[in-house]
This record gives sequence, structure tokens and C-alpha cells, in this order.
Amino acid sequence: MRRAILRRTLESHVKEENMNALIMPGPHWGAAGGIAPVFPIIWAALWIGFLALAVVGWRKGWWGPRRAQAATAPAASPAASPTASAEQILAERYARGEMTDEEYFERMSVLRGASS
Repeated sequence: MRRAILRRTLESHVKEENMNALIMPGPHWGAAGGIAPVFPIIWAALWIGFLALAVVGWRKGWWGPRRAQAATAPAASPAASPTASAEQILAERYARGEMTDEEYFERMSVLRGASS
């Protein structure tokens, strides 16, 4: 009986020692021992990644002042004809009364490639 009690006490003491060994502080890193140096490295890599993403995003115009400029600038549509700006200028001049109906339609037909 006495041996059984001694054995149980010794077993529980060994278990406590093993548990204490798992949570004993490592040198200069605090608790968790051998894996603790990995966590600051992971955090540093994460912050460096965020910073790199911000720099790349700023330079490519994903966000920041270039994105605001791109949002306000008129977008050139790929389907626009090469003479679209000339047609727009003619329409503005016609609207201001700088040319007659005949001049406007004649120049538009020349721009569009039709013979007058």
C-alpha cells in the first residue's frame, strides 16, 4: 500500500516536472522556449509585406493620387475611331456658329471617308 502511494506520488511529480519543462522560459525570449523566436520573424515579415504592397500600390496607381487622377480623367475607349477628336472639334465649332451647315457636313464626310 505504501509503495502504491509512493509510486502515484512519484508519477504525479514526474508529470508535473514534464509540464513545467514545457512552459519553462527560454533564454532571452520569455515563455514558450524554442519556438518563440519564430513569432517576431513572422510579424516582421507580415509588416514588411504590407509595406511593400502599399509601395507597389502607390506606384502603380492602385490607390493614392494617381487613382484619383485616373477616375477624373476621361477614359479613351478602344472602340473610338481615330478621327473622334477631330469630329468633336468640328461639332464644337458648329455649335459655336463658326461654320455653316454645308461646311460642317462636308468636313464630316471627308473625315468619315465618304466622297462629297
